[in-house]
Amino acid sequence: MWDKMFMPLDVIQNGLSAAWVRNTVIRNNIANVETPGFKASDVEFSAHLERSKQNNGFKGVKTHPKHIDIGVGETPTFETRITKREDLSMRMDGNNVDIESENIKMAQNSLYYNTLMEKLNSEIRRLSAAISEGR
Repeated sequence: MWDKMFMPLDVIQNGLSAAWVRNTVIRNNIANVETPGFKASDVEFSAHLERSKQNNGFKGVKTHPKHIDIGVGETPTFETRITKREDLSMRMDGNNVDIESENIKMAQNSLYYNTLMEKLNSEIRRLSAAISEGR
C-alpha cells in the first residue's frame, strides 16, 4: 500500500535523474567545444515517449486485479542511454559540437528540471497536509 502512495514521487525522481544525466552530458559537450575530433553525446530518455506515440500510447500499470485496463501500448520503462552523435561536422577538426544548439538544450533541460522540482515540492506538500490533517 505504501509503495503505491509514493509512486508519483518515484516517477518524478526518474525524471529528475534523467534531467541530471542530460545536464552532465550537455556540460561535457560544451566543455569540449574546442577539442579536435570530439563527438557530441545525447541522452535518450524521451525516446520512450516517442515510441509510445507509435504504439498508441502507454499501457497503465494495474496495482490490483480488479482495476480496469488502461491504454493499449506498452508499460513505460524509465531508463537513460547516452549515445554518441556521429553526424557530420561542419568544422575542419572533426568536432561536431554546435554551441548554440547545446545552449538551447541546456536552457530547455533547466526548465524541465525546475518544473519537476516544483511538482516534487507540490507532492511533498500534499503528503504533508494529509499527514498533519490526521492529528
